[in-house]
Amino acid sequence: MVTETISEWQPNWAVPPGEILLEALQERSMSQSELARRMNRPVKTINEIVNAKAAITPETAIQLERVLGISARFWNALEVAYREHLAREQAVEELKEQASWVDRFPIRDLVWKGLLSATKNKAETLSELLVFFRVSSPQAWERHWLQPGASYRASPAFVASPEAVATWLRWGEIEASKIACQPFNARAFQAVLKDIRQLTNRRPISVMIEQVRTMCAAVGVAIVLTPELEGTHLSGAARWLSPTNALIQLSLRHVTDDHFWFSFFHEAGHLLAAGKRRDFVDGVIEQKETADDDERLADDFARDLLIPPVEYTDFVNAGIFDATAIRAFAERIEIAPGIVVGRLQYDGLLRRSQLNDLKKSLKWA
Repeated sequence: MVTETISEWQPNWAVPPGEILLEALQERSMSQSELARRMNRPVKTINEIVNAKAAITPETAIQLERVLGISARFWNALEVAYREHLAREQAVEELKEQASWVDRFPIRDLVWKGLLSATKNKAETLSELLVFFRVSSPQAWERHWLQPGASYRASPAFVASPEAVATWLRWGEIEASKIACQPFNARAFQAVLKDIRQLTNRRPISVMIEQVRTMCAAVGVAIVLTPELEGTHLSGAARWLSPTNALIQLSLRHVTDDHFWFSFFHEAGHLLAAGKRRDFVDGVIEQKETADDDERLADDFARDLLIPPVEYTDFVNAGIFDATAIRAFAERIEIAPGIVVGRLQYDGLLRRSQLNDLKKSLKWA
């Protein structure tokens, strides 16, 4: 029976408001014509509402409240729920037509890492993917992530697989949102980087990373570690999430401490570079002859902060590159010996296969 108490009822399915209106009229032995007279509305309008051809407007809902004793809030809620249901049905059909778009993304990785749920079909996966990216449609995704002004698009890694790289970057944004950061302070960040350099050889790296994250958050930089996804070949990214907060995202791609710390300080160099703030996405560590000016500047920043040029030159001139000499040099300049090995290998003074036992291996938990 449709009574005044219906106003408290919240249906969990979509029903045309006209069906409820017809039931209310039948219970009151009231015709559509009588209702039209009592509301001073055309019979045609009432008939269209009953047959779901017209919506119940807020003005109509108030009139129904006065005539039938069923609150306007109920009619309005019923109409909103029904229209939302219709819109969702239409959206589902649109998603079905565009479902193949998900094939461009590393869905298997996202599900395995718990970033998306396993779904029954591609349309449902597409819906979850849009929520993950916080966009309304594939077209909106392209407008946002492929926008011409996005500086990270210059990265060869992005050009190779924009969908996979964008997914990795979005993952970084999500993780960064969980970190409470103070406003960015360039001078304080530079000071923090010098303190972090001295930590590279003092604690297990898993413990130290948490300390680094805390230190950087205090000066406006979120530090996020996210593994590579299928289709990405990334070492790290430096991005500005807002005018006051930055993000350094690292992948542990090369799984040893020398590469990790070089990537970290390389991305820090991007954030501290003079001029307009830009986002950078870095793939494999660039070779000197192929890197552009921005990458070379970031490389130089990381190289010279990790191993001061004067000390390094003196060490190289001595010409002794065995394990004992490297450990002694690393201890003297307060840095991990693996970083020294990596630098000597990069400069061609050691083979890539030499003294790798001095490096610390990094593994994802």
